[in-house]
Amino acid sequence: MPLLYTIGRLTVAPTLRLAFRPTVEGLEYVPETGGAIFAGNHLSVADELFLGTVVPRHLAFWAKSEYFKGTGLKGRFSKFVLTGLGAIPVERGGGRAALSAFDAAIPALRAGDLVVVYPEGTRSPDGRLYRGRTGAVRLAVSAGVPVIPVGMIGTEKVQPIGARVPRPFTGQITVRFGKPLDFTGQPDDRTSLRTMTDEVMSEIQKLTGQEYVPRFAPARADPPVAEGPDAV
Repeated sequence: MPLLYTIGRLTVAPTLRLAFRPTVEGLEYVPETGGAIFAGNHLSVADELFLGTVVPRHLAFWAKSEYFKGTGLKGRFSKFVLTGLGAIPVERGGGRAALSAFDAAIPALRAGDLVVVYPEGTRSPDGRLYRGRTGAVRLAVSAGVPVIPVGMIGTEKVQPIGARVPRPFTGQITVRFGKPLDFTGQPDDRTSLRTMTDEVMSEIQKLTGQEYVPRFAPARADPPVAEGPDAV
């Protein structure tokens, strides 16, 4: 586990547990060892914080590459933090550059790490669950690891879009894990990836109870959280 992530586990995580007392369901589906992909809904920046708080293993988040390329003090600090946490940069433009995320994630997964991907590709603008992009399933098929659906509930209330930090006493947070989905050996053609991704999104919807929207989430004014390269 990266040093900075370990420090966060010893400092930030206990503080969040004490201040927000998140409810956790299905933790038995989180493997004690071995690689897996967490595919979850995305309501708030706080999703990463609370997911990392309740999972006792290191989580490697895919993060947009812009966070690793900033200039000035703020840019250097962002790069230092994300690198120290073991985050994986993703190019949003697609092509060979975007596939570098796969190049980094596949060895990590095969070595037994956990990678977090948000199939919607950005935070939900209205609390609904939008159609998933296929990057998470494509990665699972390539690495030969299961996909674990994750449902985050209440994070948009404690840290709505625009809020800088989570706000205590503004809502109850629940983190739900679903049964792992095994796509080992499945074909990776466009149609198959679409079908498997729809299955993942269906399982996420069962965990969250969100209204499902059968179209991709609208683009935000700022760059979206990286979902993964070559998503369709």
